[in-house]
Amino acid sequence: MSSRRDFLKNALIAGAFLPTLALPGQRQRQGRGRALDPSEIPAYRFKTISIDRWPALKADFEKIRTGEGLSRHEKFRGSLAALDFSLPRDFSNPRSVVILATFAKSAVADFSLNGKNHRILIPFQYYGDEWTPDRLKTAIQNEIIKIPDRRLVDISKQVPLKYLAGRSGLGSFGRNNLIYVDGMGSYCLLHAFLTDAELPDEPQGELQLLDACRRCHMCDRICPTDCMSRSRFIIDAGRCISLANENPGEFPNGILPSMHHALMGCLKCQTPCPENSRIPDLTNTLEAVSEENTRKILRGQPDDALLISWRQKLRLFPDVAPSDFFPILKRNLSALIRT
Repeated sequence: MSSRRDFLKNALIAGAFLPTLALPGQRQRQGRGRALDPSEIPAYRFKTISIDRWPALKADFEKIRTGEGLSRHEKFRGSLAALDFSLPRDFSNPRSVVILATFAKSAVADFSLNGKNHRILIPFQYYGDEWTPDRLKTAIQNEIIKIPDRRLVDISKQVPLKYLAGRSGLGSFGRNNLIYVDGMGSYCLLHAFLTDAELPDEPQGELQLLDACRRCHMCDRICPTDCMSRSRFIIDAGRCISLANENPGEFPNGILPSMHHALMGCLKCQTPCPENSRIPDLTNTLEAVSEENTRKILRGQPDDALLISWRQKLRLFPDVAPSDFFPILKRNLSALIRT
């Protein structure tokens, strides 16, 4: 079982909390225009980085991490401290790092209470879709490395994924501090794998900001907690709804239950984003939750079958003790159903 401290750290890392600083240059717009057919959306995109570049990337990230412009929020700073570029000590002869973005779908589930159905959104960052760790490894081995018996280790929790995606050219930052990947928009999950295969060392560029974001303020206008700065591309992590509803306890003052629209996280800055306008809505519909089970969640008294079912659905919680997981689910669902 993960400790409570590990649980909180992993929750923060899974969220959208790596502000960007002084992003030079511009990159082509990722895609207003013709809507994509679902068949045109790539399952994943990737870039590769030589391990020889690791020290320089670590040093550059350290400058960003210790800069004055980032949020001073304690939990946010704690999440940054965990991203130390560490590699497994027992991994001999590391050669390359593969950075992947997998296209991700959100889900909805109907909860029944007092004879009324409540359709609740589960954003893609939290819904456990088909991209399991084993499937990722198989895809990398067979479609990227293409050399038998190469070693692969998931290092996603030790590295700043958005930073590496930006430096590798895999994606560009939006005003909302999320990574946008060609053909996926911001609807993507990032992963990093270390391998002993020598892969092409693609040139590393500077972090880039979407050109369209320099003229668009859609996300900061719609943010319910006003956590985005219009003059500087910085997120106040302490005000972000995602940080509040990923962690135990009462919602902070200023984050009202009525501001929530999803079981976990927040999509307010992504759904109306013009850069996501080409991406079709491919939301999955989960099995409806009966009134009996809805009441069990709201009471915080799940049976084993209900607990297992929801831990499997939510990406953050597979190894977390019920004492940490279920109070969060109860609190968030209560805010959505009773407001």
